[in-house]
Amino acid sequence: MIALRFRRGAPGAGRPVILPLAQDQAPPAALADAVRAARFDAAEGATLDLAGPPRRILAGLGATATPLALESAGAAAIRAVGEMAEVTLDARAFPAAGAASLAAGLALGAWRFDALRTRDLPAAPRRATVHVQDVAAAEAAFARIAPGIAGCLLARDLVAEPANHLTTRRFAERLAAMAKAEGLGVEVHGRGWLQRHGFGALLAVGGGAADPPRLVVLRWPGTLPLPPVAFVGKGIVFDTGGISIKGADGMEAMRADMAGAAACAGAMLALARRRSPAPAVAVLAIAENATGAGSYRPGDVIRTASGRTVEVIDTDAEGRLVLADALHHAIAAFAPRAVVDLATLTGAIVTALGHHRAGMFGRDAALLASVAAAGEAVGERLWPMPIGDRLAEDLRSDIADLKQCAPAGSGAMGGRMIPDAAHAAWFLSRFTGDLPWAHLDIAGVETADEPHAAGPAGPTGFGARLLDRLVALRFEEEP
Repeated sequence: MIALRFRRGAPGAGRPVILPLAQDQAPPAALADAVRAARFDAAEGATLDLAGPPRRILAGLGATATPLALESAGAAAIRAVGEMAEVTLDARAFPAAGAASLAAGLALGAWRFDALRTRDLPAAPRRATVHVQDVAAAEAAFARIAPGIAGCLLARDLVAEPANHLTTRRFAERLAAMAKAEGLGVEVHGRGWLQRHGFGALLAVGGGAADPPRLVVLRWPGTLPLPPVAFVGKGIVFDTGGISIKGADGMEAMRADMAGAAACAGAMLALARRRSPAPAVAVLAIAENATGAGSYRPGDVIRTASGRTVEVIDTDAEGRLVLADALHHAIAAFAPRAVVDLATLTGAIVTALGHHRAGMFGRDAALLASVAAAGEAVGERLWPMPIGDRLAEDLRSDIADLKQCAPAGSGAMGGRMIPDAAHAAWFLSRFTGDLPWAHLDIAGVETADEPHAAGPAGPTGFGARLLDRLVALRFEEEP
């Protein structure tokens, strides 16, 4: 994260400064003519770079300076800064919470993944000074939201890392190291444990890879004498599609198929750093869906950890299989209050919702309302999608308890390519019983091709802040 400090008083004379500006706010008198000439309307996320001297970067807040508008302004401004090593933000006109939101935007917008670069690193701001009226109040306000920012940036780092570096073994090692550093409990279960305990779906998906699958459990004890809330994440470090292999075009993006697990890990980091009173557990199913002598095949029947048997139709619908085992373990081992799973699960949800919102499925209205509210609060927006019992007919198998997905070209409205997000959600619901459960299909929002309101192009960290806010909204008080 960019190094942030808060200072009282005005920025130094002659120093380049970011100036947030609302649409109904007059610009400083010295800049008024330049603002009028540029027809700058202070729309949310808009910037105007006035070369000076001294240089001033105006950052638009839109009509209302909401926390998200302030974050967007900070993120947009730091993108506009360019190659300065240090930036200065004048937030004296804002209350402490507003200054903290602007600072959060700086941190989100300044994120870069440079760990694997060896030369020609693009210069980017590494330090930021935020000028405020009350330093102590601003620091306290930022401290309340900094854990969520850190969790989001952790998720981005993990998603950005390619699969030859973030293998299943190294992913588990990274999570274990983070957990120990932050006071989280951690268990890493390897192939032998998975075999002994019957995790046939996770083992099948990872069977063709050189590095075997892992099941990683992160635990935060909290202080409330209650069962934990459980997060379940899909952690496919790379997805070739297996024997049902994907086309080459765009396959490099499949290194992000572990974004659900990354978001869950980021949420656990946030809970630990802010010392949440709510107990929580994350169960992360980590595998590589590769092709090899041990690959599972279309037509195979596998036995899941729950004991249910599943007829495989398409090895590229692997996410619902690993989640089935992880959901069963989360519920059987921890008896949670509620379960939320996150996964880059289907292309069908992108067809339905594009890159604007993630799909939200479930049957517990109160939990779904809380999840949606948490997403709105942090700018990680969701759209409710249906799960109908009619889908049971589509996934009926002649040789197993159920099919993994509907065959392409079948009578199920064209097979997996159209209603597959709903089929996947119904499939997962078979492994959750009557427990309050929400399934978030985050395919299409886990990365961004262009800069967005909360950062640069690349991994977004979608889900980490949402889960952290969900816990704060719903699970930090005794019922």
